[in-house]
Amino acid sequence: MAQHLKQFKIVCSDLDGTLLSTKNDVSDFTVSIIQQIKDKVMIILVSARMPKSIQYLQQRMGIENHPTICYNGALIQHEGKTLYSETISGETLKGIAEISKSMGIKLGLYSDDDWFVSETSERVQKEIFNTKTYPIFENTEVTLSRWTSKKKGAHKIMLMGQEEVLDRVFSELETKFANQVHSYRSSDTIIEMSPKKASKLSAITSLLAPNETLDDILAFGDNYNDIEMIQKVGFGVAVGNARNEVKAVADAVTYANTEDGVAKFLHDRL
Repeated sequence: MAQHLKQFKIVCSDLDGTLLSTKNDVSDFTVSIIQQIKDKVMIILVSARMPKSIQYLQQRMGIENHPTICYNGALIQHEGKTLYSETISGETLKGIAEISKSMGIKLGLYSDDDWFVSETSERVQKEIFNTKTYPIFENTEVTLSRWTSKKKGAHKIMLMGQEEVLDRVFSELETKFANQVHSYRSSDTIIEMSPKKASKLSAITSLLAPNETLDDILAFGDNYNDIEMIQKVGFGVAVGNARNEVKAVADAVTYANTEDGVAKFLHDRL
């Protein structure tokens, strides 16, 4: 059992469904707890989000001088500087795009702080609301063609489609591109893909100081892409609304994100 926050040097937390108490914000209670501990431990926000959809949350909590892990570990930034960047290659992007097009699946393409979609939709509008960021509207083939000419890849791909269509295509994509990407379902209507070489855990590990180990980390999460992080750190906590697979590997389960589970866990260990 984690007895006291003093046992840890770093607190890592996922955002959506974990630290966020609503779809796009943290509660005042969470802000107050983070501000109490921010000078005692490093607080690293670890998310599938793009940089600017994490930065407004950092500013709200007063932790702009702490590093951020974006795109499930594919991009690490600290005070505006990129410390690490790994992308999905143009060849892999083309293959995923061809399969997606044949199935009527729309793509969201992410690179650095840019998000490209071909058209708006209910799902795109939800993403705008949730992340407080806006996409660039451009035909996917045009985006990919330009990226290919510049030898540029994607930090993340979001596949948006009907649940039954994604059910059918998920295993095909996972098998065909197993060596190039990590794939997971972030919701019934979304598949997210990030570079195979990157993960939340590998990104966290790369930020450790010479005198630090994974045992020095307290981490919080809720979804499939948090499992490895929750398993491997010194103490992993699942929020009450987490998937059962996350709860199964966690050292403890706290309240749901809508009940300030992360902040309450931290508060009880101050």
